[in-house]
Amino acid sequence: MSGTEPGASASDHAVETTTLEHTIAGELLDQALAERRALVQLCLYALDRARSAGVVERLEEGLAAIGVTAVRPDGERFDPSRHEAGGTAPTEDASLDGVVAETEVVGFADRGRTLRAPIVTVYTAR
Repeated sequence: MSGTEPGASASDHAVETTTLEHTIAGELLDQALAERRALVQLCLYALDRARSAGVVERLEEGLAAIGVTAVRPDGERFDPSRHEAGGTAPTEDASLDGVVAETEVVGFADRGRTLRAPIVTVYTAR
């Protein structure tokens, strides 16, 4: 029944309307999330190519406002499940062995979920 047929109750019509609204809302949410992902990826692409420190800073601030944060693990212990090693730097200080010396390529996380792992240089003891 469509809710407009003889014998249809108001509650039947309300159920159909609610189901239709949920379907439309779900489709709109899926579309909005897909568009957000595309815009975040576009911002990361622009960040990688930005020549101005001011532009980089503004893009990172805008991303942070929506929960996408830059990951720069300098000084942290290297973790291959969270970082990608791009190179090594020798050190005489044994306590620095396995510590991130510098971030070569900034990583990004969306509310804690890794979008791109940072590429880092790791200290290695001589």
